[in-house]
Amino acid sequence: MTFESSSELNGRGEPLLLLHGITGSAAMWHKVVPLLRPRFQVTAPTAFGHRGGAVATLRPARIEHVVDDAERLLDRMGVERAHLTGNSLGGWVALELARRDRALSVCALSPAGFWTERPRAVRVLAALSALTRFSRPVLPLLAHSARFRRFALRDNAVNGERVTREELMAAADDVIGCSVAADLFASPEYFAALTPRCPVTISWCEHDRIFPMRAFAPIGRQLVANARHTVLEGVGHVPMFDDPQLVADTIIESIEWAAASAQPHAAQAASPAT
Repeated sequence: MTFESSSELNGRGEPLLLLHGITGSAAMWHKVVPLLRPRFQVTAPTAFGHRGGAVATLRPARIEHVVDDAERLLDRMGVERAHLTGNSLGGWVALELARRDRALSVCALSPAGFWTERPRAVRVLAALSALTRFSRPVLPLLAHSARFRRFALRDNAVNGERVTREELMAAADDVIGCSVAADLFASPEYFAALTPRCPVTISWCEHDRIFPMRAFAPIGRQLVANARHTVLEGVGHVPMFDDPQLVADTIIESIEWAAASAQPHAAQAASPAT
């Protein structure tokens, strides 16, 4: 299974940037991108310090460095603003780019950062990263089993058996090849309150075991003003593993909602003063 990180826009329509979660890569979107290209110019880059992404020369790496790298990508593509979709860390990055006025709209899927002190979820992710490194030598054998794939991905997916053996092994190599994982897991950063200038949809994964909706959605409502909150039913923390079509439909719907919500403001701005 191969899927190259892209720094070019492909497709038609408005630009759309897809941002993956911590220790992942552009490959997390490989089943979603073809569903979006008929409607948008899509690019799915690999993040700063992740396997296949820009080499991290600033250490310790911080979330702001990941955001800086994504913003430089927009600059290189000549895109002032794009629709931004991100999962977990990618959702946090998308919201930070909106803070910098680089977003036409944001669709954040179970975004990270909604805390003021290092939560248990970050410790779980760090432990999973260490376990992946330890178990990688036997993974080629174990990954033949659908039952094992479901077990191995239980914290990220409801139906991990839908991930192929090759996809699981590539994901494990992404985890091991992420040079900034320890830095980001130890980072004291958190998401600061935001009143975005663009429409924002925050979509919470119904069966998320990393950032459970009941714990993190109330914080998100406090931190992101005027955001619309929805639920992705039947999926875990990385919904692209469970249901790529649902993810694509959610992104499309969020952009359509953003366009509709912007129309009254545009009409009001264009109307003559009375």
